[in-house]
Amino acid sequence: MLPSSRIFVAGHRGMVGSAIWRELERRGHTKLLGRSRAELDLRDPVAVTRFYAAEQPEYVFVAAAKVGGIAANATFPADFLLENLQIQNNLIAGAWQAGVKKLLFLGSSCIYPKLAPQPIPESALLTGPLEPTNEWYAIAKIAGIKLCQALRKQYGCDFISAMPANLYGPNDNYHPQNSHVLPALIRRFHEAVAAGANSVTCWGTGTPRREFLHADDLARACVFLMENYSEPEIINIGSGADLPIRNLARMVGEATGFTGEILWDPSKPDGTPRKLMDSTRIAALGWKPLIPLDSGIRSACAGFLKTETLKS
Repeated sequence: MLPSSRIFVAGHRGMVGSAIWRELERRGHTKLLGRSRAELDLRDPVAVTRFYAAEQPEYVFVAAAKVGGIAANATFPADFLLENLQIQNNLIAGAWQAGVKKLLFLGSSCIYPKLAPQPIPESALLTGPLEPTNEWYAIAKIAGIKLCQALRKQYGCDFISAMPANLYGPNDNYHPQNSHVLPALIRRFHEAVAAGANSVTCWGTGTPRREFLHADDLARACVFLMENYSEPEIINIGSGADLPIRNLARMVGEATGFTGEILWDPSKPDGTPRKLMDSTRIAALGWKPLIPLDSGIRSACAGFLKTETLKS
């Protein structure tokens, strides 16, 4: 990609898309294309086709998606399946029809089977049943991967797919019901501190293990792959280490200044027992993460407080 290349970041206001946008700006790219939801409904195929025809992007990062945690996926399964299929079909097929040079589609670690081998290699895709709590989102993402592969096979499109670990960072979703585990914990512990609570109750048993990657590290990886990777196979992007959710909760508690007791509610679902990505392939290409989890969490907590202060 040249500094003057026309680059469309779909979902540029979300956590991942905004991180990619910042990374591209940092690298000196001057012709970035972004549209808010009000400006362009990515679920509308006609609107997306018109956008591609008018703006003629050369490169596309597909970072737009309907996302949420266990509660949101369980409550709105049809929305997660249908809206993500609509968004990615329009963006990926539209890119092919518009003659886009290269496209990167972002999937998710939830595409892998619930009981996949650990660390999870890319070859584990479609080798077993999915985790029921997020299978609707996972099925949509798998369809996006296969569409990229099909267009590459049939039409020679240079479309690639990357699978990130659990993400966090600026512009994360801190909604009380619809957020992922780390932003949910950050909100819960900050609220407990503000209320002077003596305890915080977290979902599940705290025993599942999760891997976390800062959005800025993912952004660097996405730009790196756009410039250095061109294969039909999916490629994992992870930090290379995981930890139990209990440990994560303690880290968030320390970062927020919470000194009370952390309780667990085993009546709530745990989700997949473990999700650690095998990121050997991207490491072999020369990429590695730079942001340690402890400092990343402290930064995320500070960002959450700043955002909540601005709202009030």
